[in-house]
Amino acid sequence: MNKIILVINGRGGAGKDTLCSFIAGKYPTMNVSSIDPIKKAAAILGWEGGKDNRSRKFLSDLKSLSAVYNDYPTTYLVEQYSEFLKSEYEVLFLHIREKEEIAHFIDAVGGNAETLLIRRNQGIQAYGNYSDDYVEDYDYDFIYNNDKPLEEAEADFIAYFEDVIAARLQ
Repeated sequence: MNKIILVINGRGGAGKDTLCSFIAGKYPTMNVSSIDPIKKAAAILGWEGGKDNRSRKFLSDLKSLSAVYNDYPTTYLVEQYSEFLKSEYEVLFLHIREKEEIAHFIDAVGGNAETLLIRRNQGIQAYGNYSDDYVEDYDYDFIYNNDKPLEEAEADFIAYFEDVIAARLQ
């Protein structure tokens, strides 16, 4: 398998990390998020790891400030991407929420990434922040509907990954 680089996105609770872990169980996989360094900074400022709407907005706003100030979220991901290219890993998942940041990262790596949206029917839910509320506002290369019970989801997503994503990218 050639190296596969996927920007993954979806609303909170869509199952992104679970699906990534399924692939990691079968292929050497790196899984990084543009929010990871922002969470470290947020912890210094008093964020205690919450996932409530107030915490989500705080992280979204802090990430936006960082992107405007010094482009750190993309710089961080490009560093992770470079490490991936030198590694034995075969799959790289990059979690990016904002459509502008997705496009910016893809430009920064010369177009060498595909995009994947994970959908899960959770009813209409607004989080009250830009990063979470507008995940659908991008033209993704792939869309996976995570609608299977957990006991069926692993086989279904691995099949989708192999038959649709990997097959098209090889």
